[in-house]
Amino acid sequence: MSIPTDRQYTAEHEWIIVEGDTATIGITEHAAQALGDIVYVDLPGAGTDVTAGESCGEIESTKSVSELFSPASGTVTESNEDLDSAPETVNADPYGAGWLWKMSVESVADLLDAAAYAALVEAGQ
Repeated sequence: MSIPTDRQYTAEHEWIIVEGDTATIGITEHAAQALGDIVYVDLPGAGTDVTAGESCGEIESTKSVSELFSPASGTVTESNEDLDSAPETVNADPYGAGWLWKMSVESVADLLDAAAYAALVEAGQ
């Protein structure tokens, strides 16, 4: 399992890359593997205000439905509409084409770097 070092992570297994005041958010490879075959995503739409640490969507697999938590506060500028017809992209490429939403950032939660996230995963969290 790869854990890219160019982004930060939440304990709930989301990742975020912040570039200027814009961020891209997704779920980690660990989360995608744990969920199994992803069949549906319910993402926040453009213009939606989200708050760091709070639920803002859902991801459904053949095993379960899980909440998505925003790693930052701000306003959603775009959701990945390609996932409407191909949610399995999250399984195939969670750090690339499987991104979930982009947002303008007001503040970022207390996040983990790649090493801290790897330790969390190894601890079985």
